[in-house]
Order: sequence, then C-alpha cells, then structure tokens
Amino acid sequence: MTWVKLVRKKKERKEISKPLFTKSLTVSQDGEIVSLMTSSHETQAAEIFKALGHPARIRMIQALAEEEKCVCYLVEVAGLGWSTVSRHLSVLREAGVITCEKRGLQVFYRLALPCVIRFLDCLERPEKALEIYPVSCGCSN
Repeated sequence: MTWVKLVRKKKERKEISKPLFTKSLTVSQDGEIVSLMTSSHETQAAEIFKALGHPARIRMIQALAEEEKCVCYLVEVAGLGWSTVSRHLSVLREAGVITCEKRGLQVFYRLALPCVIRFLDCLERPEKALEIYPVSCGCSN
C-alpha cells in the first residue's frame, strides 16, 4: 500500500511506504528467532503517549486524579473553549485514558488508566519514584 504525503512548503507530493502492521521479534538467548508477532500493546502504548502530548490534556488528567468531573469543570481547569476541550477529551477517550458517562444533560469523565497519574508523578518527582519503585535490571551480575 502506498501513502501520499503532501509537503506544504514545496507543494509537491511524495510517496511513502508505511507498513500495515508493526512487528516485533522475539529472539532466544542462542540468537534464534522464536516468534514474529504483531505489537498491539506497543501500538496502544504509543497511542496513549500521543494522547498525553498536550499540556491541556495533562491538566485535565490531573484534575481527574481524585474523582470524576463534569465537562464544565474541565473547561475551567483547561482554560480553553468548550469545543477545544471537547476535542481534547475525545483524543483521551479514543486512546483509552478516560471514560465518560452521560447523566441527564451533563457528561462526567473519569480516569480509565489510573496508572497515568503515577507516571505523571514520576515525571514531576523522579527521586521520589525511585524510593517507591526501586530499579533493578534483573540480571545475575
């Protein structure tokens, strides 16, 4: 399959090839290939990281750390317009980071992946994270 990428500066078309599935190799200690499998977990993780790639989304996730919140509260926290916040929430929901529930005319959001908060805490205070989650490589050396 060939994908077409438009280059805006030069206004020309470039054809690029893009694989349909991402594969990962599992290799034994002897160097033999054990399996070639699709990496759906890696793809899902990449989608989650992309969804976390905006400061407004991070603020909304941190607001959802303790309990679920309505959209009106998240609009206030993000400091953006309703349509922009709605789009950000849609990106987070599609990535599986948050879920929502409609109650009457209001929509409430909650974290679907509470581990995201631990990850954000680790980024804020890496020295504290090392105390809680000690690092060891697991090798015999």
